[in-house]
Amino acid sequence: MITTTLLKTSRVLGSTLLVGGLLLSGAAQAQIATPAASPKSTVQQRVGLTDITITYSRPGVKGRPIFGDSTTKAITPFGQRWRTGANSTTSIKFSDDVTVEGKKVPAGEYGLYTIPGKTSWVVVLNKSLKQGADVKGFKDADDVARFTVKPYALANKVETFTMEFSDLTPATANVEMLWDKTGAKFKVTTDVDTKVMAQIDEKVVKNASASANDMAAAAVYYYDNNKDLKQALTWIQKANEKDAKFWNVHTEAKIRMKMKDYKGTVAAAEQSKKLAAEAKNTDYVKMNEGLIADAKKAGKL
Repeated sequence: MITTTLLKTSRVLGSTLLVGGLLLSGAAQAQIATPAASPKSTVQQRVGLTDITITYSRPGVKGRPIFGDSTTKAITPFGQRWRTGANSTTSIKFSDDVTVEGKKVPAGEYGLYTIPGKTSWVVVLNKSLKQGADVKGFKDADDVARFTVKPYALANKVETFTMEFSDLTPATANVEMLWDKTGAKFKVTTDVDTKVMAQIDEKVVKNASASANDMAAAAVYYYDNNKDLKQALTWIQKANEKDAKFWNVHTEAKIRMKMKDYKGTVAAAEQSKKLAAEAKNTDYVKMNEGLIADAKKAGKL
């Protein structure tokens, strides 16, 4: 009995020591989590109907010289290719075909490389996403676009490298690269018109039972982009016949105003004003009042 008990006790102790050893081994191998020196960031922007996504790592100035010639010991020397961030190559992804600084770029994801200079920067979009600063592995033949932009001085120092979108329009945006006291940017243009016109063709032009909302949207697009105003007027009138909303009747008034049909403008604006007042929308009441005054003055009514 004593021998059996000792054997059982020995086995239990052995198992306990084994488990304890494994736990200690796992704890010893686990790494302490600390903040990254150059944290990874992703910025995304819809430009027109196209999504643009940039993924990059953000190094800090930390008292170092950033851009400069060989005498400054800059960490990003003039004339040398830079991965446009830290750790790995910055990537830029387009959901549709775009134009970047006049260069056609197919939909896809690319490495975004730059060659900073004192008076100009070369920006390169390359099929490779893994080359970083490795000159040997980089292939110019894999370039999708290469262009030159001018750097500019920043009014305020940017401690952490930053990429952002600015100057947004319905079809364009600038991509800005900001670090220390220097900035550089390039323009991306998307093809909005082709896509919208294709939708209008499908949902309105070729659809005998087009909805009031689709016809109104088509009319607004034609109005905003100075397309066929007679066609825009036809669509908005049909939309208003189906369902007269004060904002759509106001659109009819604006189209008539642009066509210099001042009496028609006043009539449509008066109707829109009445509908807006019934809906207690004071903003549209005021807009219609302003449009009525402008039409009466232009038409000497």
